[in-house]
Amino acid sequence: MNQIYEKLLKCYECVRKQTDFVPKVAIILGSGLGDYAEQIDVKLILPYSEIEGFPVSTVPGHAGQFIFGYIGDVPVVCMKGRVHFYEGYDISDVVLPIRLMKLLGADILFLTNAAGGVNTSFHAGDLMLIKDHIAVFAPNPLIGPNIDELGTRFPDMSAVYDKNLQQIIRDTAKENNIYLQEGIYTQLTGPSFESPAEIRMLRVLGSDAVGMSTVVEAIAANHMGMKICGISCICNLAAGMTDNPLSHEEVQAAADAAAPCFKKLVTESVKKFAKLK
Repeated sequence: MNQIYEKLLKCYECVRKQTDFVPKVAIILGSGLGDYAEQIDVKLILPYSEIEGFPVSTVPGHAGQFIFGYIGDVPVVCMKGRVHFYEGYDISDVVLPIRLMKLLGADILFLTNAAGGVNTSFHAGDLMLIKDHIAVFAPNPLIGPNIDELGTRFPDMSAVYDKNLQQIIRDTAKENNIYLQEGIYTQLTGPSFESPAEIRMLRVLGSDAVGMSTVVEAIAANHMGMKICGISCICNLAAGMTDNPLSHEEVQAAADAAAPCFKKLVTESVKKFAKLK
């Protein structure tokens, strides 16, 4: 058996020994959504450290636990703290949580993140609906022998972000008077922030926001046939766009300030996802 798939199944079996909860929606909580559990009717909190072989987040502010419960009538599983490639994990470990949530039953993946604004019309605190993505230097998680149990060798990437989910998020933002930008998200590896020259390159490529996560997760989810949507919280303007140096503390502070609108948009959108077949 493929070693990556074998490790995934062991994690699945470990979780199933502790809960039979079947989620419909999987949510990755980016910076600013750390206390999102307050929005959930929580049934179980499962620390990553209690799942044999599961990668543990090392980033400050990322708690490292699964939260199982309900948003309205929708059963969800939330990742409170994602795993990043820059932490030193193999790319297969970075996307293992996505694959695990799919095996547990989730057919919708809601990605959230904190990002730097590349588009000159963006401002710190804006929320951006992800319409498509670009990967720069981040390794494709499907490299290596294909795991046929998960998906096809050459998955189509022409519509990774589900059009119906995007429209639900747009409608929800409008109904709640939440200003919503739209654009293309780019993942670089990190952990260093991008240089001004790299940001100019990204703008030429058509990128609107940049970060250190999300795209590899979307690729793995798409491979498994999940419906995907995503929102970036623009926490700062990228390098070279202002005179200010970039810091993780600045990103976290901006994400925390935007959190109330972010939480509202995620919560009300997920409630509507229940209507999708």
